[in-house]
Amino acid sequence: MTDIEDRSTSTGGAVAGRSRSGREIAFAGDELEALAARMEGSLVRPDDPSYETERLVWNGMIDRRPAFVAKCAGAADVVAVLEVVRAHDAQLTVRGGGHNAAGAAVADGAVVIDVGPMKDVEIDTAARRVRAGAGVTIGELDEATQRVGLAVPLGVVTETGVAGLALGGGFGWLRRKHGLSCDNIVSAEVVTADGRIVTASEDEHPELLWGIRGGGGNFGIVTSFEFQAHPLGPEVYFAVVMHPADDVVDALAAYRRWAEGAPDEISALAVTWHAPAIDEVPAEHHGEPIVVFVAMHAGSPQEGERALRSLRDIGSPIADLSAVLPYTEVQQFFDEDYPKWEMRYYWTSTYVRELPDELIETIARLNEQAPSPESTVDVWQLGGALARVPADATAFGDRSAAFMLGIEANWHDPGDDAANIAWARSVAGAAAPWSTGVRYANFPGLYEDGDDIDFFGTNDERLAALKAEWDPTNLFDRNHNVRPAED
Repeated sequence: MTDIEDRSTSTGGAVAGRSRSGREIAFAGDELEALAARMEGSLVRPDDPSYETERLVWNGMIDRRPAFVAKCAGAADVVAVLEVVRAHDAQLTVRGGGHNAAGAAVADGAVVIDVGPMKDVEIDTAARRVRAGAGVTIGELDEATQRVGLAVPLGVVTETGVAGLALGGGFGWLRRKHGLSCDNIVSAEVVTADGRIVTASEDEHPELLWGIRGGGGNFGIVTSFEFQAHPLGPEVYFAVVMHPADDVVDALAAYRRWAEGAPDEISALAVTWHAPAIDEVPAEHHGEPIVVFVAMHAGSPQEGERALRSLRDIGSPIADLSAVLPYTEVQQFFDEDYPKWEMRYYWTSTYVRELPDELIETIARLNEQAPSPESTVDVWQLGGALARVPADATAFGDRSAAFMLGIEANWHDPGDDAANIAWARSVAGAAAPWSTGVRYANFPGLYEDGDDIDFFGTNDERLAALKAEWDPTNLFDRNHNVRPAED
């Protein structure tokens, strides 16, 4: 048991924590009572029955014990908590959906500002604008927008928080038609490091808006977003086609050729995996290496079926689960593969300029060697609308890569941690000759490479200047961190 645990419920109701420099600090009981009285939300301390649940994040590998969790109901709550954080120079983390694979939402001894209670969604159907609280998840926003025939470009696992996803980029089924999630941020309400509540938009603080479009939580705590939405659904055509081990290399080569001519309405990925034991897959392939083509057409189901026929006609699939589905079901397609708390995850990434035969063969070989059959290497088709945004138009940076490799180590046994992490890193290393050198900010590993990670490419200096303006002491540092520029 750590010192933080020993002292977390000390006499007088005090709670122990850590400062940003790593020294031990104490939050007095009456101080926390006064904070709780100011808040519309609530505080969860280590002696509260819900603490053991509230300290958890999605990744079961993350086991950290914050000083307390401040469940904030709005921007005013965030301001109040930040006053206490600054008074103690305390470590701070921010949690939306808690779905970041690196577990950045919690730290030992830190104060957690949890924006999860901020669930309001307002839709202007005429303007096709959606305002969403920072605690809204993908699934919740999809449900609200689909009621009026709209969709915001979001990710592909519905328990993910919209805030973290959009701040880091946001790849989903609409990326080639309507861009990344961050490209669709119109404005945001932001609580700054010094406790101000500001609006970031094209008219107010436009440079701050530029920064939060892909620059992560470096510049403040976003408490609500305004997104551009787009007509879609309620049904779309969704292709899911599985190819056997012997055909993985040829199928990926065909996928590469197909991707070059696919229309913007289609967003696809090729997933190298091991076949699940489901009825739709012949039993002789269960547990064997496969590649799965997964793609959605962002138009009418009839157009989608025609447009995706060429992808489905590649090779000799062992299973074709393609169908017309409600868009909300497409969004939930991967959910069962990523249960919270019980599985362990290490996700990293790299963008590649091309997908040559040698890299395809390497991906196929390393997929076969994966320590866990639930791990994947996902080849995300890029291009389309997301690629037409100039590199300096948003903090996200360069969009010129042909594909992104999403490298997912997914496993159950803590004893297998080292082997699975090493495997994921080996895939990234093997892809290095074709990499742009940049990683996707939402698939960051465990941030163990520190300043050696490049998330933003040529935007680094501009981001550092923006950081110096809005967070000169680097209070918001538990993220894909941008350090403030020095004078």
